[in-house]
Amino acid sequence: MIVGFTQLAAAACLIPAFFWGDWRLWVLIFTTAAIAAAGYIINDYYDIKIDLINKPNRVVVGKSITRRYALLFHSALNFFAIAMGFLLSWKIGAIHFVSAFLLWLYSNQLKRQPLVGNLTVALLTGLCVELVNIFYGVNNHFITVYAVFAFFMTLVREIVKDMEDWRGDSTFGCQTLPILWGLRKTKAFVFGVLAVFLLTVLVLNHLFTELPIYYFVLFLFLPVALFGYRLQRADTMLDFHRLSALCKIIMILGIGSMGLVGVAGF
Repeated sequence: MIVGFTQLAAAACLIPAFFWGDWRLWVLIFTTAAIAAAGYIINDYYDIKIDLINKPNRVVVGKSITRRYALLFHSALNFFAIAMGFLLSWKIGAIHFVSAFLLWLYSNQLKRQPLVGNLTVALLTGLCVELVNIFYGVNNHFITVYAVFAFFMTLVREIVKDMEDWRGDSTFGCQTLPILWGLRKTKAFVFGVLAVFLLTVLVLNHLFTELPIYYFVLFLFLPVALFGYRLQRADTMLDFHRLSALCKIIMILGIGSMGLVGVAGF
């Protein structure tokens, strides 16, 4: 839902050629969401044993849905999304195909490796936003800045989720950053990522968009400062779960700021 709403907000607020009746845009939104949904399904399929340790009350595949039907839904969603993507353009179809493959590879192998899986999901999330530029054939700098924002916030959230799930992951031989480095060093790494994130956004804003600084104070600096404060104090699974939820809230705040950018006419 967040992926679809982000694409819709980017198009509606930042693309002058947008109109609500553009069926091709709705196809893009639904197919991108279908790729993401298929990714969640295949991830749950491979992680049944790990999830029984990390989040036993939220396991779906193997309980509510059989593994066979999970694979069927995964394949059907990907086939539908890729076929409809090629209907829009060969670029969209090719991106959907590569995205579906990377999500499968992530679930099967990459998520068990240090940082590689985190970067893969973050890149695909940023690409979801940049797809709006590709779809309209433009180079809107605002959309690219939001794509960078989505990349970094997703990277941070994925690492935080690894800290939340380190017990179950370590039981099954995963090599995530918290397992290799411990929570203390992983926290320091996240603070480093946040510093690079804030600097990158400010540099891009100075070079291309020139938004007023109060946009960043309200929608980025204050929420990230709160996140950093809570990260420093976090040491339980519940703490890291709440931090993961806070990352989602920061993403939603970022999406909401698109409306102000569009109204202000920057």
